[in-house]
Amino acid sequence: MRIHLIAIGGAVMHNLAIVLSRMGNKVTGSDDAINDPAKTNLANEGLLPENLGFFAENISSDIDVVILGMHARSENPELLEAQKLGLKIVSFPEYIFEISKNKKRIVVAGSHGKTTVTSMIMHVLKACGMDFDYMVGAKLRGFDTSVKLTESAPVIILEGDEYLASPLQRESKFMFYKPHTALITGIAWDHINVFPVYSDYVNQFLKFANSIESNGTLVWCAEDKELQHISTEFKSDLKVKSYSVPPHKIVNGTTFVSAKNGEVALEIFGKHNLMNMEGARLVCEDLGISTAQFYDAIKTFEGAANRLQLLYKSETKIVYKDFAHSPSKVKATVAAVREQFPDKTLICVLELHTFSSLNEDFLPQYEGALNAADVPLMFLDKHAFELKKMPMLNEQKVKEGFKNQAIEILHTKEELSQKLQLLPKQNVCFLFMSSGTFSGLDLGEIAK
Repeated sequence: MRIHLIAIGGAVMHNLAIVLSRMGNKVTGSDDAINDPAKTNLANEGLLPENLGFFAENISSDIDVVILGMHARSENPELLEAQKLGLKIVSFPEYIFEISKNKKRIVVAGSHGKTTVTSMIMHVLKACGMDFDYMVGAKLRGFDTSVKLTESAPVIILEGDEYLASPLQRESKFMFYKPHTALITGIAWDHINVFPVYSDYVNQFLKFANSIESNGTLVWCAEDKELQHISTEFKSDLKVKSYSVPPHKIVNGTTFVSAKNGEVALEIFGKHNLMNMEGARLVCEDLGISTAQFYDAIKTFEGAANRLQLLYKSETKIVYKDFAHSPSKVKATVAAVREQFPDKTLICVLELHTFSSLNEDFLPQYEGALNAADVPLMFLDKHAFELKKMPMLNEQKVKEGFKNQAIEILHTKEELSQKLQLLPKQNVCFLFMSSGTFSGLDLGEIAK
């Protein structure tokens, strides 16, 4: 089969390209920017485009299907040529559904935690020897790629994103999966560039819950206020299960969760992660995994890539990096680290660079997010504003939005590096939070 991916450089799209190629398909793709790890991964598979950019001549009538990424625009020359030739054009969630029609589909959704929960489920199922396909938004230890597709696996585990599927399919990605079992971690306004009205954003999750197959299972977080509000509108033929924070304790920086056969020491920590774990347990239960099997497997789960990832640890210093960027993620991550290490000086470094976070009107959503930090730092790269064609944020407006006048704002990686060198080195915990790269700052080197 001949398959062409427009916007092949995305985190999921490039993994999808690799898997489709390994399945024996002839795969090509294009993008206007491809960064590592996608660049290296595609090159290793012989799939890296020779030239960056989108070119109509890349599209020919012998292509069986064009998979369109959200990064592409409606006026993309390759998309226009594919439409002109009458080729089959699908978004990647549409394609994933097409090839998983005969599988039991498990979808994890929510404004926060969905990558972690999906990864937890995958970790447990692998430990229990279950055959399954998957698609997850991050690299997970023990898994070669973030996408696996086979003809034989009876189950597929999918991370379900509420962002729009493609320029042609202006509907949330998770609406295309039609799950048999679904989990929603919680709802906190995000992606305001496509959901400028809060109620419209919330409604995506209600629509998703009601897209579950008849007599399917819905697992949801009972501690989330928005889910509480919409739970009365879930369709009546669902088997509904809810979860919250399980009994636990923290001893010398290690979290123990209470189980029937005693306490289980975990590699993960934070109330948000304990809730994620409970949700994952209920989904695994729906797949036939016993509670004992679940805890035996989850105790070795170290987290998904960039989710409270430990970069360095010594007797005097601990350094974590986290993907947190939206208000709910930042608040949960800071609270988790503060609770886990109450006696250490907490230095938080937050990079804002998404469309939502760089919008002045959205800043009040971050109220109090960095208040638990002893040293709150923020990185605002001017280049990010230029790329998104947005006006630079007023520093005082940022501090007012966060309700924290102690925040120090830095604009270049050189400024940030110099500042970090001047900070205390004894009895400290550094927490770097970003879905970006801090303009290429080597956090591993800084950590040491």
